[in-house]
Amino acid sequence: MKLLAGNSNRTLAQAVASHLDVPLCRAQVKRFADNEVWVTIDENVRGEDVFILQSTSYPANDHLMELLVCIDALKRASAKRITAVTPYFGYARQDRKTGGRTPISAKLVANLITRAGADRVLSMDLHSGQIQGFFDIPVDNLVSAPLLAGDIRENYGKPKELLIVSPDVGGVVRALGLASRLNADLAIVDKRRAGPGKSEVANIIGDVEGRRCILFDDMIDGGGTLCNAAQALIDGGATEVSAYVTHGVLSGGAVERVQGSVLKELVMTDSIAAPERVGDTPKIRYVSCDRLLGEAIRRIANEESVSKLFD
Repeated sequence: MKLLAGNSNRTLAQAVASHLDVPLCRAQVKRFADNEVWVTIDENVRGEDVFILQSTSYPANDHLMELLVCIDALKRASAKRITAVTPYFGYARQDRKTGGRTPISAKLVANLITRAGADRVLSMDLHSGQIQGFFDIPVDNLVSAPLLAGDIRENYGKPKELLIVSPDVGGVVRALGLASRLNADLAIVDKRRAGPGKSEVANIIGDVEGRRCILFDDMIDGGGTLCNAAQALIDGGATEVSAYVTHGVLSGGAVERVQGSVLKELVMTDSIAAPERVGDTPKIRYVSCDRLLGEAIRRIANEESVSKLFD
């Protein structure tokens, strides 16, 4: 088994390599003067089982192209099997036609990865489950709920005192899974989206009076949805509100928006490298998913069950 890292999240890649006690493959992933991606594999990979660790996060197009070129380089170097490990799968929100003459970009990206030569994909908390069906190769979609549930137990005491909240109707199944793990109650925020990146709260389904609430979602981008939901919960009588999110996209003024919100804290996995502007922001904390990814990679390499990691 060999591990190859792109430039999207070298810290996480190194942590996964350390967990597996396997050094990262010697390679150069650079740019020509005109920003073309240039990749050279500096060691033999013929007949090897190779895993490429690369989230397609900001800048999404650059990191996606890095992933595709790395796959092609490995394919032409006669690697036996190539697994694209994309903890955060970019373009996942474009998983259906939302109107006339709009693309399904998630399917396009799936086609690109497959045609480039990947034999398998390993991701975590895909924005929607049907994206697995966009690929014509096996896809393992890990869930962060066991990892985040453990952190909640460690930092928030008795789960029975908590209320897990889905920030929108579309995330109910995801939030219900976490609530079941913690044996906690569930509430739902009924969100109305006025446009891309803009949302407002219409109703809260459930009794939040006097409860410690934890919002749970797959990603935070601009931060409007979570911050508005947190304010609505406080207005509804919640004593405190925290947020747990798998992928911290944090675009635009998201960091400042979170810092100025009523959220007690925002906890995310490190599937996406922390933007520089996060710095030492008191309200933002990261939980590493290196062990989860590392164990999944080990199981795939050894032809063992990956679904046991969901328990």
